[in-house]
Amino acid sequence: MSHGGATGTRRSADSLADAFYPLFAYLFDEDGDFVADVETKLAEARMPDTVELYLSRALAVGVLAGGLLWALGTAVGYVLFMTGVVEVGILIGVPVPNEATLRLIEALKVPSLVVASGLVLGTIGFAGGFGAVAAIPYMRASSRKREINMLLPDAISFMYALSVGGLNQLEILEAMAKADDTYGEVSREFQSIVQETEYFDTDYRTAIRKRSLETPSDEFGQFLTDMLSIVSSGGDMSDFLDDKKDKHMRTAKQEQEMTLETLELFGEMYMTLSLFPLLLIIILVIMSMLGQAQVDMLYATVYGLIPLTGVGFLVLVSTVKQDDPGDGYLDPNDGNERVAADTGAGLLHLGLVERYVGEFSVFDRVKSREGTHETILLLKRPHVFFRDNPLFVLGLTVPASLVLVGSAVWTGAAPRTVDGMVANPVWGTFVYVYVPIYVTLLPLAVFHEWNVRSRRTVTNNLSEGLRKLSSANDTGLTLLESVRTVADTSSGKLAREFDVVHAKVEYGMSLRAALVEFNNRYHIPRLARTVTLVSKAQEASSRITEVLSTAAQASENQDDIARERKSRSRMQVVIIVMTYLTLLAVMAILKVRFLDVMAGLADQASSSGGSASGAGPAQFGQGVDTTLLGMLFFHAVTLQALLSGFIAGYIRDASLLAGVKFAVVLPTVALLTFAFI
Repeated sequence: MSHGGATGTRRSADSLADAFYPLFAYLFDEDGDFVADVETKLAEARMPDTVELYLSRALAVGVLAGGLLWALGTAVGYVLFMTGVVEVGILIGVPVPNEATLRLIEALKVPSLVVASGLVLGTIGFAGGFGAVAAIPYMRASSRKREINMLLPDAISFMYALSVGGLNQLEILEAMAKADDTYGEVSREFQSIVQETEYFDTDYRTAIRKRSLETPSDEFGQFLTDMLSIVSSGGDMSDFLDDKKDKHMRTAKQEQEMTLETLELFGEMYMTLSLFPLLLIIILVIMSMLGQAQVDMLYATVYGLIPLTGVGFLVLVSTVKQDDPGDGYLDPNDGNERVAADTGAGLLHLGLVERYVGEFSVFDRVKSREGTHETILLLKRPHVFFRDNPLFVLGLTVPASLVLVGSAVWTGAAPRTVDGMVANPVWGTFVYVYVPIYVTLLPLAVFHEWNVRSRRTVTNNLSEGLRKLSSANDTGLTLLESVRTVADTSSGKLAREFDVVHAKVEYGMSLRAALVEFNNRYHIPRLARTVTLVSKAQEASSRITEVLSTAAQASENQDDIARERKSRSRMQVVIIVMTYLTLLAVMAILKVRFLDVMAGLADQASSSGGSASGAGPAQFGQGVDTTLLGMLFFHAVTLQALLSGFIAGYIRDASLLAGVKFAVVLPTVALLTFAFI
């Protein structure tokens, strides 16, 4: 049903594009620069549409969106201007020569405003609709370019390992095309080369040349061009890949350096951006003290400007901060049914038995007992389950927080009105904001950090383990024997996992299946690339000393990049935290030394009967609700704490979940500060 629906949607979209093709032919030159540029981006984004069809569809979307907004703008303009909701006075103020012209202008003024409203919104709708569709190939091409550049050093290391293992040029291309679970968009570029040679009867030199022109990555295009020259001249592919491997590893470090410098600039920008709402709040408070109350502006600043500033900065950082592409899972393509059944299994998936349920009653009984076993295991060790699946803890904590907040509201323990919140802001905010934070985010932060640390213990010793494997293999041991030797002579989680891999192979599992199962247990993209490289090389030969050395070198390069990123990003986190603490200190001082003092002076002047000595302060603080301002100050620092926490975590590890621990600690500091002042 869904497939038929998608096909019908596609057919209707194509019909819409066909209907607007004459408009495309009228507006655009098919040989023009813009059309050629969109065509290039469509190829780089691997989108199958022709440029004529795609731009015609974009025009259709633009016209439909423009038409809808034109109708809406005309209707809104009619309601506002024709019915007198908005009085239309003098628009330009230019004198007119005679009375007749004045009457004509007066008659056309309101209809012109209605028409202009429709045209403005219609133009915005057309530009937005057409621009959004036309920008999709650019965004997809940019995303593919980013991933290709990140994975290219590891992909070249993989190709070098295959070359050293004895594979020829065509076998290397085919192996790269099949490794899309590890090398993502780089592998899909090679898929295009292989598919063109297989299905279009093109020699692979021509296919490589064509791909070098259509890839979104200039670095990958240059690599294909250089590889083509080696292929055409009959040069040594291994030496070429070895040189390219070293070059792109150095390039990856240089790009990491540029990224970190950009993040340092963003850290300085954040100091200015986060202090702007504070300065605006101070100005608005002073204006309120002078009798020019700006309560609506204060609300807009606290509940609008602060969140928008934080979210906007988070989006800005996400355009620069690079995460590790891929989910880390490997596809066991060697026919091992058990590993294949467990790969990517969901919470209720029971593994291999799921494939045979319904054939015989014995499999139904096996599934029932397996489900009972898994349930008992989960109930006995729920902390282990939540460690491996941190987000599942939200299934318990979110309902619990809703129940607690709902109970507080039902029993009257929490304020139910805005006036009640203003009268007791700390307690009200604690119930509505801090209770969900502690009940929901605190367990998530604990289990997520536990998950990250348990997985990181494997990669911490990965480079050293690969070096030991290479040394053992160089002495004449097979890869399996080398694995056992390293497991016996090392300690830590990686050594225990090597021991488990050896035991599985001894009991009949293939080495590749055991390695894939080991990888999928931790599903770390970096580990997946290493396992793919080693397992593919050992299929060709058991003597893979150079391959293991290459894997160790690639792992050490990743260690260096991660170490530098951690060191430099730590400074950005410190800047964000110190900026927030500065904002918190200023807000606390404002409340204690300014609001409370001025409120006390105003009360003293009022109680003295308006004497001359008290008239000034009374007039200065007249009409200022200090309890309301205190609540707004508290909410401002709480919102800033949450946003600063998530931004700090994202800068550190390119993950919002990494910011959960900061989003718990920083608001706690604000709560303690305002609870005791």
